[in-house]
Amino acid sequence: MTQYMLSVVGNVDDAVPADDVMQEMFATVGRFNDKVQEAGKWVFAGGLEPITTATTVDATGDTPTVTDGPFSESKEFLGGFWIIDVADLDEALQWAKEGSAACGAAVEVRPFDSASQ
Repeated sequence: MTQYMLSVVGNVDDAVPADDVMQEMFATVGRFNDKVQEAGKWVFAGGLEPITTATTVDATGDTPTVTDGPFSESKEFLGGFWIIDVADLDEALQWAKEGSAACGAAVEVRPFDSASQ
């Protein structure tokens, strides 16, 4: 089995959904989460607070710096993720399709580096 990260990709230009739409999305994602768990593929998952809550720490120089906000100037951001344990990329892609439909956003699929496991 191989672990994959299914990353939910958000965009700062996307409109914030109305509360009722957001609640339905939470319910749909909850059902998807249940399905992944029941299939025995679940490792871990989580949603993230908005990108505006980010703090960046950079200790690569002589003096560490802590800065409010994200490091990247990109319009795209990580909104949440699933870590799954599946047989191969094809299976990971199938789960990603369902996850994308559940959360209403694009999902990036990446395997974990086998050297780090």
